Amino acid sequence: MPQQYKIDKVAEIESRIEANNGVFVVSYNGLTVKQAQELRHQLREVGAEMKVYKNNLVRLALKNQNQPAIDEILAGPLAYVFYENEPVEPAKALKEFASKSKGVLEIKGGISEGNAVTAEEVQAIADLPTKDQLLGQIAGLINGFARDIAVCVNGVSSGLARQISQISEQKAA
Repeated sequence: MPQQYKIDKVAEIESRIEANNGVFVVSYNGLTVKQAQELRHQLREVGAEMKVYKNNLVRLALKNQNQPAIDEILAGPLAYVFYENEPVEPAKALKEFASKSKGVLEIKGGISEGNAVTAEEVQAIADLPTKDQLLGQIAGLINGFARDIAVCVNGVSSGLARQISQISEQKAA
């Protein structure tokens, strides 16, 4: 019979999985308390949260929530980064912190929108532009097209006006 606190922890993990879009798994072996606090603060700023759970309890919670099995990466001291919205900003924060901490933090993989992702895929997600950057790029493209159309429309009318002016000058001469 499992102990009650383990049942409660599995329920807590299940509720986190259900409430969030995904989770990244990181190895934090060698991370100092100050570095962990800094990382947690950076993740909070981008809408993510880092928690440490026993790997067996996470396995059970993932199985109970019908999530993909990521058993091959669930070994050793791991932390779980849950994110609510898009995965890009938390992945960027993890990648930046991992490069700054010189190998102390290692991204193992995770689950994004119901699919298992490898460490390489998390790195690729981190290289993507954020949603706000993409919207800005789209707005810039739309603005450019609108400007080009306005120039073309204005060019037709000004060209027509020049033609009429030249014809009237020729007739007057």
